[in-house]
Parts: sequence; structure tokens; C-alpha cells
Amino acid sequence: MIGFFIKKAFFDGWDNLIGIVLYNLISVGFLLLALLSTYLIDVSAALFFVALVLVLLAFCLFSGALSNVCYGYSNYQRSGFAAFREGFARYFTHSLFYFLLLAVFLTITFFVIPFYLSIEGVVGMILSIIMLWIVILLLLSMPYYLALSSFLPGDGPLKTFKKCMLVMADNMGFTIFFAFYNLVLLVLTVFTMGFIPGVAGMNLASHDAVKLIMLKYDYLEENPDVDRKHLPWEDILFDEKEKVGPRTFRNMIFPWK
Repeated sequence: MIGFFIKKAFFDGWDNLIGIVLYNLISVGFLLLALLSTYLIDVSAALFFVALVLVLLAFCLFSGALSNVCYGYSNYQRSGFAAFREGFARYFTHSLFYFLLLAVFLTITFFVIPFYLSIEGVVGMILSIIMLWIVILLLLSMPYYLALSSFLPGDGPLKTFKKCMLVMADNMGFTIFFAFYNLVLLVLTVFTMGFIPGVAGMNLASHDAVKLIMLKYDYLEENPDVDRKHLPWEDILFDEKEKVGPRTFRNMIFPWK
């Protein structure tokens, strides 16, 4: 599964490279707004905090709308701006919950853990470790959140988050790999100043990952007696492999040929 995921994620990104770069331009704009908001500290710390919260909220709404586009990309559809516009309404409540998750993550990381570490003694250390594990669990599970809301649109935000935790726990090997994979994407994003793969590329990778995991669960539902430790991935991924198809350098550069 991991090998095919890497292939699918790469070619889905390649086939939609222009769209990904354009959406990444918007995401870079959010980063610039966040940086510009730091100038408000000299005016008012409260004003700076409000500005930062608003930027984060806008980014989460943008990420939800972008998920509608990436859902199409993952399903080999040429999703245009109409899909992005429709995504605001479709993912609105999930985007708000995503904002809450990010706010909790950032608060624990930059405020709660340092505060507990400043407390001398065993109590402060224990509380710091507990908070650290919460951060780790959020880091491992959150990449699935928006993608799961795409593939399971009937679920509410809280139910989607619960399924994130279940997917993470049930696919721990892939989850750990995916965490390192996202770290590599993040490094590439910094190196390319946010353009490739960027927020859009990482969003698409999450959709590809969840799509393959959903295929696994569909197979298990149809074959409940199968050995979960030795799944026939060739059969599970057959249709997806046919859709991705064999690729050569020539048809990557000249797809019309």
C-alpha cells in the first residue's frame, strides 16, 4: 500500500500541478497575513491575538473548501473553482471544528506545555508529558480529518474526529509513515517557499491516503473472515492501479501523446 500511495500521491499532484500552485499562492497569503499581524503587538497584544485568530479561522475555512477540490483530484476529476466555491458550504462545520483542533494544538504546544515545564517538581513533569502525548496524538490524527470528512460526508465534525482516532490506531504503521511523509512534504514546502507541494499538495496527499484506507475497509466489510495481517493489496488496489496506469517520463511531460 505504501509504495502505491507514494506513486498515486505524486502523479495526482503532477496531473494537477497548476491548480495546486494556484491554491498554494492563497495559502502563502495567509502566512503573510499572520506575519504582518505581528506588527500589531506594538499597538495592542489583544488586537494581535484577535488578528491571529481571524487569520487562522480564515485559513481553516480555506482548507475546508480546498478539500472539496482535492477530493476531486484524488478521484481523477478536474476540479475547478466551482468545486472550491462549493466546498465552503459543504465543509463549513468541519472547518470550524478543524479550527478548534488547531487552536487547541497551538495553545497546548506554545503555552500549556511551557507553563507546566516551568513548574518545579514531579507534578509539572507529569502534566507536561500528558500534554505532549495529546500533541502527538493530534499530530498523527489530524491529517486524516478533512479527508475523512470528504469520504464520509454524512458524519458530523465530532464523529469525524473520533474516526480519525480510530483510523490512526488501526493503521499505526501507515500513520507513522504518513507523519514522516508529511514532514518531508513540509521541508519541500519550506524549500520552495510554499509553492510545491504546499498546503494543497499535503491536503491532496491526505485524501489519497484516506481513499486507500477506505478501500481496505470496504474489502474487509465484504470479506470479514480475511486475515487482516495479510491483506491481498493487489486485489484491493487493482482498480486504482488501473486508473493511475503505467507512467513514463515522456507521457509525464507530454500527456497528450
